[in-house]
Amino acid sequence: MTHLFEPIAFPGGAAAANRFMLAPLTHTMSSEDGTLSPEDFLWLVPRARGGFGLITTAAAHVQASGQGFPGQPGIFSDRHVAGLSRLAEAVKTEGSLLLVQLHHAGARSPADLIAGAPAGPSDNPEKGVRALGLAEVEQLTEDFITAAERAQRAGCDGVEVHGAHGYVISQFLSPAMNQRSDRYGGSLENRARLLFDVVAGIRARCRSDFLLAVRISPERFGLRLAEMRLVAERLLAEGLIDLLDVSLWDVFKEPEEEEHRGRPLVEHFAGLERGGVRLGVAGKVNSGADAARCMEAG
Repeated sequence: MTHLFEPIAFPGGAAAANRFMLAPLTHTMSSEDGTLSPEDFLWLVPRARGGFGLITTAAAHVQASGQGFPGQPGIFSDRHVAGLSRLAEAVKTEGSLLLVQLHHAGARSPADLIAGAPAGPSDNPEKGVRALGLAEVEQLTEDFITAAERAQRAGCDGVEVHGAHGYVISQFLSPAMNQRSDRYGGSLENRARLLFDVVAGIRARCRSDFLLAVRISPERFGLRLAEMRLVAERLLAEGLIDLLDVSLWDVFKEPEEEEHRGRPLVEHFAGLERGGVRLGVAGKVNSGADAARCMEAG
């Protein structure tokens, strides 16, 4: 278990004091306009003081129309930079790294919250969801990248691209939710295009030592484990990211798909070749013994 307290270096050069990361937890405490509130600081800074080597903010939406819940932090405007700058300084003073999680709820944005119809990869009249046009998908890509540039300008150590939990990038990855016939739909390569364009854009336009993480989940929302392993393999092989953060709901449960059962979910990812990219997992890691068991699994 002592390995959990050893420093960990990332490919770009950033280093965390230990292997503990504060997950991007939804808290609904930010201001109505997405700027950070005093409560944000009262939640996050003590987590850094308490010893987490890396702190991740709650999901911060990259477009106003991509808000997923009330009290969500935003990063879609330059007005959000000042608060993030103060947070970055406070967290780093406590010896932790700070990542901003970049998020867009897509089809899961509540209509009453965004004052309009939510938009995702495909139309869903039953749920009042409209399909994003091609130009809108391209703008979404740009807005993820611009949001990362804002986080860098604020002095944050990096960003995590939220590609998990059925939000917009996950919706594009899902063959159940993505029924497009253009270059963003159909094959896995097309459905993954949004994610890989965002990653490539951030890496091209941010510093080489700016920590870039991606969070994925392998199940639910129509996702297929075999496909998500291929996405993970490509993310690891291309070497553009520093950290692959796999949210498994429960790291030790077996997959939902019958054909993949027989070993816990964590083992489906821990065995992947990853070069220098670091692998993190989340999902019911409730004790030091659980964390040590994850380390032992690789």
